[in-house]
Amino acid sequence: MKNFTLIILLLSNYISLSQIEKAPERFRGEGPFNQLIIRGATLINGNGAPPTGPVDIVIEKNVITSIRNVGYPGLEINEKRRPVAKSGSKEIDAHGKYVLPGFIDMHGHISSQRSGTAEYVFKLWMAHGITTIRDPSCGQGLDWVLNQKEESKKNNITAPRILAYTGFGQGASNGINSTQEAINWVRKNADRGADGIKFFGARPDIFKAALQENKKLGLRSACHHAQMAVSEMNVLETARNGLTTMEHWYGLPEALFEDKTVQDYPLE
Repeated sequence: MKNFTLIILLLSNYISLSQIEKAPERFRGEGPFNQLIIRGATLINGNGAPPTGPVDIVIEKNVITSIRNVGYPGLEINEKRRPVAKSGSKEIDAHGKYVLPGFIDMHGHISSQRSGTAEYVFKLWMAHGITTIRDPSCGQGLDWVLNQKEESKKNNITAPRILAYTGFGQGASNGINSTQEAINWVRKNADRGADGIKFFGARPDIFKAALQENKKLGLRSACHHAQMAVSEMNVLETARNGLTTMEHWYGLPEALFEDKTVQDYPLE
């Protein structure tokens, strides 16, 4: 428990010392548009099917409302099948180009002073087709991340959609020392607008209480089963209590052991 309390205190101090500048208002690009039509693209839809197209893709208010096949490779486009643009619509000629769904980075730490500005990281993600990220631990602080999430949602900054997973115990100056403290922290985290929680490990009764309360509130969770705590709860045990994702593969090998709790560590 002392180790876990130390982790919380270190995270709190790290956040206070290392916050980076928020992304600036965007000054490039067009839109948003009431309607956007991507015309003539070859579609790779991500479900394992071969590419199809050409297709016209209609997007309205950030929602794909229509994907219409308008022909076949090497043949003339069937103009009668093309969706009609509304007044003020933006059209993109994508003939000869490929379109894929946006990628989701499930483990995307936004930044630190060592890795560059938020603007740089956001634009790097966008340039590589990553349109949604999940920030595990919210290393810049939950309020900071929620601000950038809202600015992205409003298209005020160039950034992916953001899911905020607060580091468990973040902001608890004396750590989490009881099941009731864990439950209260989880409820407060939900009230503040977080999308979930990132765990590293905790005393089993505290860990179970937090996971179960988080699940009850409809939030999701991630866990880096830290080696300092994995002997108490591995990924099978945390999943049974409501954990939705594991990080870095930690906790899974320990769940497969039949004759031991953790691997044998050499003395040297």
